[in-house]
Amino acid sequence: MEVILKAEVPKLGGRGDVVKVADGFARNYLLPRKLAIEATGGSKKAIEDMKAAALRREAKLKSDAEKLAEMMKELTVTVAEKAGENDQLFGSVTSKTIAEELAKQGYNIDRHKIEIAKPIRMLGEHEAVVNLHKGVSTTIKVVVTKAE
Repeated sequence: MEVILKAEVPKLGGRGDVVKVADGFARNYLLPRKLAIEATGGSKKAIEDMKAAALRREAKLKSDAEKLAEMMKELTVTVAEKAGENDQLFGSVTSKTIAEELAKQGYNIDRHKIEIAKPIRMLGEHEAVVNLHKGVSTTIKVVVTKAE
């Protein structure tokens, strides 16, 4: 059965793609969850409208992400953690910790969008990459200080 995807389906395709799937998969999974519509003559017009709307939405999201990246370019996040001798932390600073500190500064960033090259286990300055959108990312400075 041929269906037109209305949303991104992992390992199958993206929004607006016309794909051929097994009848049972379409009837029991894709169609009831409104992830796809059956490919007919009338639905071809709907596909064109969906693709145009998706392009406009994607362009707006990308421009918003670029503005946010410009604002965050010089951002510094300070995290206070317990540390022992030799400036070694008792745990590590994770992307969740950085996301919480960013939220305190007014930036609501999902922790999954924050990448740390290696776990932060020492006091000092480190860098983290924030992926805001496809092709739009910025680097922020993370300063780890000793908690009192």
